[in-house]
Amino acid sequence: MQTSFYAMLSRMKYINRWGLMRNNRPENLSEHSLEVALIAHALAVIRNRRFGGTVNPEYAALMGIYHDAHEIITGDLPTPVKYLNPEIKGAYKRVEASASRQLLSMLPKDLLPEYEQLVLPGENEAEYHALVKAADKLSALIKCVEEERAGNTEFSSAKEATIKALKAMALPEVEVFLTECIPAYSLTLDELNRQL
Repeated sequence: MQTSFYAMLSRMKYINRWGLMRNNRPENLSEHSLEVALIAHALAVIRNRRFGGTVNPEYAALMGIYHDAHEIITGDLPTPVKYLNPEIKGAYKRVEASASRQLLSMLPKDLLPEYEQLVLPGENEAEYHALVKAADKLSALIKCVEEERAGNTEFSSAKEATIKALKAMALPEVEVFLTECIPAYSLTLDELNRQL
């Protein structure tokens, strides 16, 4: 049986993010998903090594890869619109779930169980969902830092709001990432190389 699931996933590269913002450098969904996966993996490792956690970093990374897969169908709805009010937020959550189910319907039945929890995580995935949500916010913060570094003040208030949201999560591994990792995103390549 032929499947279009993977061909649809490859279209992540055509979905641009930050649609309402002036960008110095455009960011697509494929790039964002990889960054979220890398950060979710890091957060899981930090949780396990420093705070006695028992999460699977590889599974956290996989969830990061698929966390916005529905946007292949819906496109990226800007955060200020998505969370404008409870009615819009609820409606968009239903649209996300419907798009995720549509994407999953492209899989052969025998492969479906391997992807359901990644594309439509259930309540038993709450610990991983929290890590991926934090990684998603950290990725947004990195985008803000990079844009500000390039002289784009358009991202200043988004940066402040993102930091506030990250702090509100009260996750110790997020605090570690903010303190130990985020400062390096402001460095030039030469400055990064000097730290070797």
